[in-house]
Amino acid sequence: MNIIDSTIEKLEDPFSILTGDRYEIFLTLDVDEEDELYSENGIRLKLIFAVEAEKTKIAQYDFIEKTTDRFLDFALEEEEEKEVEQYCQQLVEQL
Repeated sequence: MNIIDSTIEKLEDPFSILTGDRYEIFLTLDVDEEDELYSENGIRLKLIFAVEAEKTKIAQYDFIEKTTDRFLDFALEEEEEKEVEQYCQQLVEQL
C-alpha cells in the first residue's frame, strides 16, 4: 500500500466542544493487485486526524472505494497505521 495523493481540510468546531484541532484527510492509495483490499475502482482512506497540544492520533478512518464511494470493512495493520499517522502529521505541519 502506497500513498499517491492526499487532501487535507481543517474541520471547524463552532461550539468549541472538542479540544485541539481536527482535520479531515483523504489519502488515495495504490494497492497491490494481490492484496485483499485491492479494487479496480481505486481505494481512498478517509481519516479524522486529531491534534491536541503536542500529541497526534488517528481518531477515525474508513476505506472507501474511489469511484463508487462504497465503504469497505477493512482495518489498517499496526505498521500501516503508524506510517499513515506519520504521513498525516507531516501534512498538518505543512499547513
